[in-house]
Amino acid sequence: MKHKIITMNELVSKLHDGASIMVGGFMDIGTPESIVDAIVASPIKDLTIICNDGGLPGVGVGKLIDAGKVKKLIASHIGLNPVAGQKMTTGEMEVELIPQGTLAERIRAAGAGLGGFLTPTGVGTLVQSGKQVLRVNNKDYLLELPLKADFAILLGHQVDRKGNTIYSKTTRNFNPLMASAANTVFVQARSVVEIGELNPDHIHTPHIFVDYIVEGGNR
Repeated sequence: MKHKIITMNELVSKLHDGASIMVGGFMDIGTPESIVDAIVASPIKDLTIICNDGGLPGVGVGKLIDAGKVKKLIASHIGLNPVAGQKMTTGEMEVELIPQGTLAERIRAAGAGLGGFLTPTGVGTLVQSGKQVLRVNNKDYLLELPLKADFAILLGHQVDRKGNTIYSKTTRNFNPLMASAANTVFVQARSVVEIGELNPDHIHTPHIFVDYIVEGGNR
């Protein structure tokens, strides 16, 4: 069995400039803060960050934005982070805003190996710009493409040494979807347990999706 537990320094060494990284969480709930802090302290730069939102100044993804690590942000909204808005306005950071349900489904489509999906969300708005419109049963739909990343950083509540992961309450949010849609998946575990301790019926992300585990948790 592959030894999946690594140090934070080892995790950071596996990242690289220009990488695309999915970050679990919803306004920091479910975001692996310790991993974010390690990236902020590293020289890594020019990242494409894919997440639900822009976090808050000094919180969650907001720390990466504050530190100038983010070249492009792909999210559903940034309204609670004025720093992200300022950087978008000045052109310092590219921002791609995607309707929240569409963002989740694009990630899920990548994890499921789909070529895309049809949605009426955004038809006739700026969201439609540059996208193929298909008419089905006399209704227009946008063709949305899968969204994949080089890495995903997630927050697990209980994780066994094999990588089976349980999330706690609303920290679950985007984490399970992102676990299936990245080439390499890192889980920050609040607690690591032995193989066999977790109830198989309670596991949200099976070990096959998890490449590495780092111990030490936040909320």
